[in-house]
Amino acid sequence: MSYAIVRNEKLTKSQAIGICVHNDRKAKNHSNKEIDISKSVLNYYFKKNESSYTKEFDKLKKKYNLQGQIRSNSIIMCEMIFTSDKEFFDTIGMEETKRYFEESYKFICNYKNLGEKNIISAVVHFDETTPHMHLIYIPVIHTKDKDGHEIDKVCCRDFWKGRDSYRNLQNAFHEYITSKGFNLQRGLAAEETKRKNETIQNYKQITNFENTKKVLENITLELPKTPNIKEFKRAIFNRDEKIENAIIKPRDELIQKLYQENKTLHKELSKQVNTVDFAENFKEDYIKMVEKSTNLKLSNGLLQKELENKEKELELKYKSKAYNMEHEYKKEINKLKQENKHLNKMIDKFRVTLKRFIKWLSHKFSYPSEDELVRDFEKETYTNFNFEKQLDINQFKKKDDDFDIEY
Repeated sequence: MSYAIVRNEKLTKSQAIGICVHNDRKAKNHSNKEIDISKSVLNYYFKKNESSYTKEFDKLKKKYNLQGQIRSNSIIMCEMIFTSDKEFFDTIGMEETKRYFEESYKFICNYKNLGEKNIISAVVHFDETTPHMHLIYIPVIHTKDKDGHEIDKVCCRDFWKGRDSYRNLQNAFHEYITSKGFNLQRGLAAEETKRKNETIQNYKQITNFENTKKVLENITLELPKTPNIKEFKRAIFNRDEKIENAIIKPRDELIQKLYQENKTLHKELSKQVNTVDFAENFKEDYIKMVEKSTNLKLSNGLLQKELENKEKELELKYKSKAYNMEHEYKKEINKLKQENKHLNKMIDKFRVTLKRFIKWLSHKFSYPSEDELVRDFEKETYTNFNFEKQLDINQFKKKDDDFDIEY
C-alpha cells in the first residue's frame, strides 16, 4: 500500500531565494534533470506568490504586524512537501490527484491554527516523475507579549516545539487524508527512516549502473576447475590425509561458497539493472502519455475558446437586435404620444366651439336656458353630450352585445 507523505524543511532568507527560483520554474537551466519543461504547463497554484518568497514575507510581516526578532540567519519560513508514490497517483487518476492536493492544502491551513493568510505560496508540480505540492508558510504562533497582549509571532522553534512535533504532523495528516477517502498508510518522518528519496539519475550514480550493466553483459557464471580429489589421492598414495583435510577440503568449500555468493551478487545486480531499465522505459511511456494528455487539453482549450467566442458573438447579436427593437418601439410610442397630444388639443378646441354653438342656438331660438336645449336635443336624437361616457369601452361592448341579440 502507498504512503501519505508530508515533509517539512526550515528555510533561512538565503535558502528561500533558491527554493523560490526552483518552485516557480524561473531558472533557464534546471539542475534537476527530472524536470520536463514541456509539462510545466500542467503545474498550478492554490496560492500564488506575487513576488519572491522573501519579499512576500516582508509584506505579510508588515501587514499582520508579526512580531519576533529576525536576524540574517533566522528561520523565517518553512517548506512543506505533500506527495505519495507515482503508482498511487496513476491509480487514482488526475481528478482525484488534484483533490488529494486540495485536501492537503486545507489541512495545513488549519494545522496549529496557522491560517491561510500566513501561507506564502502553494504550487503543485506535474512536470517531475511524481506529482507533489510545495507549500511555503510562515511559522506563526499565537501568544502574548510581556504585557499580556495577544500577538502573532514568527518563531519556528516554538511552532515545531517538542521532539514528537514531526511525528504528530504525520499522525494528524494521515488521520485527515484517510478521512477524505484516500486509502494510504501513515508516512514515516525523516528522523524515523533516516532515508532520502533518490531520483533515477542519482540511483544510477550510487549503484554505478552503467559499469554494472557492462560487467553483467560479459560475466559468465562457471565453477572454477578444481583438482579431482580422488586423482590427488592416487598421486600421494594416501600417505598424508592431513593434506586433504587441511588444504584440499577447505579450499574446495571456499570455492563453492564464493561461487554461491557470486550467483547471489549476479542476481542482485541483474535486478538493479532491470529496475532501472524498467523505470527508464516507463518514464518514456509516461512522457508520451503526458504529451498526449497535454495536446488533448490544448485542443479542448481551443474548442472551449471557440465556443466562448461564439457565445459572445450571439450575445452581441442579441443585444444589437434587442436594442434596435427597443429603439423602434420607443420611436412608435413617441409618435403615438404626439398624435394623442394633437387629438387632445382638437377635442379641447371642439368642446369650446360646441359650448359656443349651444349658446348661440339657445339665443337664436329663444330657449329659456342652454340646459333645456341640450336635454331636448338628447331626447329627440338619442344622443349623449357626455363625451367620456360615449367613449366608455364597456358601454360600446354592451351596445355590441345588444346588437348581436337583435340580429
